[in-house]
Amino acid sequence: MTLHSRETGLRVGVVGAGRVGAVLAAALRSAGHEIVAAAGESDASRARIADLLPGVPTLKPTAVARACDLLLLTVPDDMLRNVVTTLSDAGAIRPGQYVVHTSGRHGLDVLRPAAELGARVVAMHPAMTFTGTAIDLDRLSGCVFGLTAGDAERPIAEALVADLGGNPMWVPEEMRTLYHAGLAHGANHLVTLVTQAMEMLAAAGADDPAGTLRPLLTAALDNALEHGDAALTGPIVRGDVNTVRAHLADIRAKTPQTLTSYVVLARNTLDRAVTDGRVLPIRAAAILRVLDAAERDAAAVRPHARRR
Repeated sequence: MTLHSRETGLRVGVVGAGRVGAVLAAALRSAGHEIVAAAGESDASRARIADLLPGVPTLKPTAVARACDLLLLTVPDDMLRNVVTTLSDAGAIRPGQYVVHTSGRHGLDVLRPAAELGARVVAMHPAMTFTGTAIDLDRLSGCVFGLTAGDAERPIAEALVADLGGNPMWVPEEMRTLYHAGLAHGANHLVTLVTQAMEMLAAAGADDPAGTLRPLLTAALDNALEHGDAALTGPIVRGDVNTVRAHLADIRAKTPQTLTSYVVLARNTLDRAVTDGRVLPIRAAAILRVLDAAERDAAAVRPHARRR
């Protein structure tokens, strides 16, 4: 059962109309809730409100909090505690009000000032990357939301996720940071890895580095998600010392800004391949010597590497 069907006419306010906040508010509006106000200071935030939430007034955070039954806090992680404290100290939070934040790192502790005033607090993080446009609305379907809430708020949290078209994943308070680190490592660092791979291909003369990588990366991602380490292929797993050495030499000469990450990931790949027995110790030792030498080179070229 959705939150809307349980408590018709929830008035939702959004503080922090960034890429996440404006999209979630638009989705809640589509589910039948009333978005009464939004707070956003930057030109980009105001543009998102106009585009995704037409007709919704832009107010100060305290005014947004006072106007709503469900306060959605979608501000950056490092700002969240200060925002909660400021709103609580200003008397903008009231007993029985839902206060929900979308930080991956934080759980309920950051909402303590609101909870002490009698608010019903929930941590609800969408495991998704956002553009801050209408494109994101369809992506919410089936999206996992990392939830942390007290026993009394669990039904509310699940119903809210249902209204957004997502699936709940319960995360203990003490595991929020590790949960978020896993998502950041998988998604954010993937962007860095793919971008560096495109730089290498461009330097090698590829006219369309993205088009060259897309079929390969799609297959590799699907295989990794399905099979884990068993999906590993390539020169490290085969123990091809000379190929790894040749890779490193060309990377150092032509795309030195990618050398450090190649070495680090090659070392981690080797560790996993040795653990499951696919690379013999003698081969692994030879590859490690090559990587150690490259790591020293990487330290030498790092100050001169191009930064993006």
